[in-house]
Amino acid sequence: MRWGCKFQWGWCAALIATGFAPVAPAFGGEALELRVHSELASYTVAQKRLQAYLDRQGCDASVVIAVAEPEFEGLAERPGLVFSVQPAGGEPVLKAVNPAGQNPVPVWVTRKTSGVRSLAELDGRDVSLVAGVDPVGGAAAIQALASQGVAPSRGQRYQAADFSSALGLLLHNNTHAAVSELGFVSGLLESQGLAITWQGQPVEGAGWYQTAPEGSVSQIDLCLAALTRIQRSDDRQVFQLFPEWVSGFVPPESTQEKDSAP
Repeated sequence: MRWGCKFQWGWCAALIATGFAPVAPAFGGEALELRVHSELASYTVAQKRLQAYLDRQGCDASVVIAVAEPEFEGLAERPGLVFSVQPAGGEPVLKAVNPAGQNPVPVWVTRKTSGVRSLAELDGRDVSLVAGVDPVGGAAAIQALASQGVAPSRGQRYQAADFSSALGLLLHNNTHAAVSELGFVSGLLESQGLAITWQGQPVEGAGWYQTAPEGSVSQIDLCLAALTRIQRSDDRQVFQLFPEWVSGFVPPESTQEKDSAP
């Protein structure tokens, strides 16, 4: 019997009967949160699987899913981590990386048989994008088209839920080009008869940002270590919470070494 229960048996018995045990908050009364912005309509299974994984790894934190566009203002007061696909102030403590272990690289993909040799030739043609706020699947690709004087009208822009769906639109001849990510699509080019028509620069900013006050880092470190150990290949359901190009999470210096390698 715990000493705390020896003198408060009625309170402890009630907790045991309802299946709960008293848990000390992570940081002096404030619970640690891992906040993920997800654009999924249904995320319950992925959330529970990520929570279970973190619990097994000793990360005492609650996984919180924000379906709406993330608002980072004020998050610095909440102890924890927040996942963002865009810069959220300062450097991320862990970067999201593609299957090659690098920062994501946006690309435009076309069918080899289409005869499209440059972005300029997409003028007046339908293209497939990935809906949401991830710049890899939207903003970076649109800017690349604009630099070539190509501005697809609303009726020419097909919004897909993920990169696989965007490629599916292309492969089924619904569009003439699809936005994708280099590490994600590289293994599909040959088998699907696809070609990269444009390749952009690596996109910075996607990853986990620390929001805990200074000095509240011990539990954060456990959670960061847990996040570096999980890969998409380990549990694809967990990674449904993140953009489809995300293969795992690494310290910032890891991507710097990879991106600078010849």
